[in-house]
Amino acid sequence: MSTFVLVHGAWHGGWCWKRVRNALQTHGHEVYTPTLTGVADRSHLIAPDIDLDTHILDVVNLIEWEELSGVVLCGHSYGGCVVAGVADRIPDRIHALVYLDAFVPGNGESLFQHVPEAQFDLLMEGARVTGEGWKVPPIPAEVFNVNANDRDWVNRQCTVQPIATFEQGISLSGGIDQVKNVTYIRATNFVEGSPFGPFEDKARANGWKTVAMAGGHDLMLDLPDELTEVLLEAAAA
Repeated sequence: MSTFVLVHGAWHGGWCWKRVRNALQTHGHEVYTPTLTGVADRSHLIAPDIDLDTHILDVVNLIEWEELSGVVLCGHSYGGCVVAGVADRIPDRIHALVYLDAFVPGNGESLFQHVPEAQFDLLMEGARVTGEGWKVPPIPAEVFNVNANDRDWVNRQCTVQPIATFEQGISLSGGIDQVKNVTYIRATNFVEGSPFGPFEDKARANGWKTVAMAGGHDLMLDLPDELTEVLLEAAAA
């Protein structure tokens, strides 16, 4: 039996993993899908001071208090920033690291540094107009090319995100380099406006396993069975 911790991206919550979670549990594995502070079922806790460090601690504390080890840690999109911070702080608990169409920040880098200028301007405008300057409204599912059957559901489920989570640079001490089993998954049906091409290139340059999957950005919804297989391969490596 393996242990999986699956971390959602911006505006989402643990809800987006239910298909993959169910599939992994059917295979007999232990699966955790935490919702980060301030969004989805924890949206009642939203506050201006919630930042990337808050979300890293959400996952670090889950792993420590549940006494998990040998973890397959997967982060989607913004969740790549989160899992990078987690792996850096507790590399001894991590068996495999999986970036799912995700940001892979270097030390000191923030998510906003890697967002295309036009998209950055839209996010900032949304926060200014509807989010009191600090709550960033979700990008519509249509933009991420989520499959047509799930788009309305995803748009209903997504919630605003504190802007500090995008602005704060990550602090990496080098612990993440101890994790050698790393996979980068790219969603090939989300290309226009995608910021993830350079991270796929970075993955190849680092010698990581790279996987292309023909789905929209939310691969856990578009291709849950195929994604489950890649996660199982990471666990077995």
